[in-house]
Amino acid sequence: MILNLFKNHCDSAYLKPSLFIRRFILFYGIVLSLHVVISQDASDSLKQKVTQLIAATPRTYAEIDSLLREFRKDTLSMRFVIEASKKNNYPEAELYAINQIGRVYRDISNYPKALALFQEALKLSIQAENIEFRIYSLNMISVAYRRTEAIKSALDYSQEALELAETIKPEDRSIGLKRSINVSLNSIGNIYQLLEQYELAIQKFKESMQLEKELGNKLGLAINHQNVGECYEAQGKLEPALENFQKSLSYNEEINSEKGKIICNYSIAHVYVHMDRMDEALALLQSSLKRANALGDQEIIATILNNLGWANLNTGDYNQAESYLLEGLKIAKAYNFPSEIAEANKFLSELWMKKDDFKKAMNYYKESKKYEEQVTNNLNVRYVNDMIVRYEAEKQNDQLKSLEEEVKNQAITLRKNRTMLLITFIGLALAAGILYILYRQYQLSSEKKLLTLEQTMLRSQMNPHFLFNSLNSIKLYIINNEKKNAVHYLNKFSKLVRKILEASSQREISLAEELETVELYMNIENIRFSNEIIFKVNIADDIDVHNVKIPSLILQPFLENALWHGLSSKEGEKNIQLDVMKGREGFIRIAITDDGVGRDAAEKIKERKVLKRKSVGIDITKERLANFSKDYQNSFQVEIIDIYDTENNPSGTKILLHIPTI
Repeated sequence: MILNLFKNHCDSAYLKPSLFIRRFILFYGIVLSLHVVISQDASDSLKQKVTQLIAATPRTYAEIDSLLREFRKDTLSMRFVIEASKKNNYPEAELYAINQIGRVYRDISNYPKALALFQEALKLSIQAENIEFRIYSLNMISVAYRRTEAIKSALDYSQEALELAETIKPEDRSIGLKRSINVSLNSIGNIYQLLEQYELAIQKFKESMQLEKELGNKLGLAINHQNVGECYEAQGKLEPALENFQKSLSYNEEINSEKGKIICNYSIAHVYVHMDRMDEALALLQSSLKRANALGDQEIIATILNNLGWANLNTGDYNQAESYLLEGLKIAKAYNFPSEIAEANKFLSELWMKKDDFKKAMNYYKESKKYEEQVTNNLNVRYVNDMIVRYEAEKQNDQLKSLEEEVKNQAITLRKNRTMLLITFIGLALAAGILYILYRQYQLSSEKKLLTLEQTMLRSQMNPHFLFNSLNSIKLYIINNEKKNAVHYLNKFSKLVRKILEASSQREISLAEELETVELYMNIENIRFSNEIIFKVNIADDIDVHNVKIPSLILQPFLENALWHGLSSKEGEKNIQLDVMKGREGFIRIAITDDGVGRDAAEKIKERKVLKRKSVGIDITKERLANFSKDYQNSFQVEIIDIYDTENNPSGTKILLHIPTI
């Protein structure tokens, strides 16, 4: 307001430069004085509230929030609260402030910084033994993971928060704890929504909505109506979607939530576009864009720009549409929003189709599909991995219970036998029983370890990420009507799956069979690399691969490691070579050489990634080789050699496997 007054004053008449400078200095001095006074008043007010807070030392979120709410979006104020809380050993206020700073970073899409703060708060809440703030931090972590589409992590934290909250009796739950339960329900609903399970999502949102009504929480009601509207819109039910968006907007206006109002307005505009009410849609979107820029949430800005591009595309204003879409695409790429990148590329493809530039249209279409597949694959893989982890945990628990039951039954049998032969064979029965139990436990332990190792090995070969990518690549051939390629690679894929399943039931196989399996694996993986990988197998003349025995499925993890850590980040020609030769006496030597970026560069690239691909296949393989070599005089050896060019730059990696034969 003050700046506008100055502008109006300067515009009212032409001023000479010297007069303008004098007036500007005077004006700046007045503004600076006002700023100091206002800051001093705010600082004094904050200090007073913090002193009052530390004197009362409340432990619940609601009590602390009632005093500090007006300062919670000011990170400097919250850092002052943190320092004061540490000095007075008051963890609850410190927890409140850390979480609020995390929310500020989350709302401007700085998710790594937000997650670090929420994790810090979670650790402190456990140390302080404050269950309410612990649940609050778990929910905040879940929300941050959900916004980055890390489904498994989001679901885990929401479920942990909900389960922890339900351990408290209903009559003992604070207002903050009840709200946290609603946040957990809402988060789980959002996860169902991401997985396109819309009916389940609506059910969770309505369950949360009912609890929010009981609490009189208008913010919670606004959020749930917004989410329900999005689910209805995704199902093509535009009228109920519009009704819920308008209800959400009404609640957001009551609580004066600027971000909420922006989200509701562009959601309503989105429905208007579907209803062909373009003038109303454009007016809402342009108004929302100005407010979103002031707010600073880059994800919302990218979404509104894409919607403006879409609306202008429908009105035939292609130049304006392209301008909005390119700007939205730029922001989405800068902040890594895959869904918005896919959306912008999709509309740009439509735009160039309408302008009859089919080459540009196809390029944008390919980009759109690439990011759509990335989002879909990430969701599917994370969801499937979550299910696999849960299944394996349940399976292990069942096995442990079965073993415990077996031990109990054996103990009962031994006691009966000892009773029957107590007089004549007590000493012999006791010794035999103890030896049998020890032997049986050792045998069961060994069998369980071997079974777990083989199951883990099979999962590493048949991981969902590889299966989904392979099937999606074959699906792309079908969509592009490349029937021969589709049939060719489908045959290879089915043959590879059959070979993996057959080999998983055998302790060892011939080297010839293993080489055939990895040849199939490399052919399938090469689809993902657009056939850029050159894979060669060289076998020494003095080796009969049919007579050499090795553990089944032992080479694939090393090839996978070379592909995804050595070659995936490399530009240009990519080579992998597998050499089989005789080593020193009693050994076969297998060398796997790639011309990738090298281990140091691969590790740096991995550290920069938000979602890190964890390689466990190599460790499993080493353990299996160790188990395999127990039956031989010699033991296996694995060497990893870094390759450098003439200028001492990393130029690849070589893996040497020394497999015992005697």
